Amino acid sequence: MRIGLAIATAEARLARPLATLERVNRNEDMRRLRELALEHGVKQIVVGLPLLLDGTRGEMAEEAERFAQRVRKQTGLPVTMVDERLTSWEAERLLEEEFGKKYRDQHEKRKKLDNEKPTVDSVAAAVILREYLAKQGEAERG
Repeated sequence: MRIGLAIATAEARLARPLATLERVNRNEDMRRLRELALEHGVKQIVVGLPLLLDGTRGEMAEEAERFAQRVRKQTGLPVTMVDERLTSWEAERLLEEEFGKKYRDQHEKRKKLDNEKPTVDSVAAAVILREYLAKQGEAERG
């Protein structure tokens, strides 16, 4: 499993992919997240909530909520959960738009080798963060 990371500044509200972390174990994952949060001066964490397409919560949503609680406890930062339905699909689409055939060829080759999609996770994280920031902006304006 992987953790896609994205970052945005509060002022600019522009989300950008940051990194993709390969999961190791709970303690190591939390240590690396704390380290990155400190390094980047993070004030708020957004975690994707993988709802089923019909909007209901399945096993993955429950795991994401447990993960969000651990992150909140380990970092001491506020954690918000955001619906992440279809974000991987959108990330794939954005990568194809940006890199075209080169991305598709590389993705297919990588998929055949090890079934990994290392860039999709961080782009999906940026999509989730962008949606969160857009909703925050709407709430402030309205």
